Amino acid sequence: MVATLFALTALCAAPIVPAPVASDSLVNLFEGGKTWTEFFDGAKARRDMWRENYQRGEPAADLVTRARAVGGSWRVLVVAEDWCGDSANTVPYLVRLVEQVPGVELRIVNSTVGKWVMTRHPTPDGRAATPTIVLLGPEGEERGCFIERPAALRAWVAENKPKLSDDDFQSGKMGWYRSDAGQSTVTEMVEILEAAAAGPTRCGGQ
Repeated sequence: MVATLFALTALCAAPIVPAPVASDSLVNLFEGGKTWTEFFDGAKARRDMWRENYQRGEPAADLVTRARAVGGSWRVLVVAEDWCGDSANTVPYLVRLVEQVPGVELRIVNSTVGKWVMTRHPTPDGRAATPTIVLLGPEGEERGCFIERPAALRAWVAENKPKLSDDDFQSGKMGWYRSDAGQSTVTEMVEILEAAAAGPTRCGGQ
């Protein structure tokens, strides 16, 4: 079972089905995406993880206040897969944040139609990975991004992956996610929003 979960997790960084993209429009991709409810209703893998992280994903009040203070109209485009552990430990927390911030919408697309977005935003070691999250401004322009994992977890991975077995690495990574409970992910998204409102585009994970 552990080996199977590891194989699925590895695929977070290697989408199975590449496909040509009909349009390079982020807005069109967003508008064709699924709401959280539509995505979860159609999910077949890791359903308990998705559900539990959403249920316990109430964001810290100060982060909600900061996000609301940004104001304006924003769209959060998420490229994710239900079987991807990084997606399941990231997206539900962002959904809970967006639900409490007027003017911000979130849509989810899979890694087939969103492959070109992932390719444009590789991880620091050059992989296309899920989740890839892009913040769109009022005109649909790209204003920020979040790639795969929060910075603190990337640092943990860089330090620990070379010296752990595959099973121990996966166990440790999932333990990190459980302990953090989305705090780092939501903090980074709020910082991306704040930076976008101030002018600069901020991309975490690149």
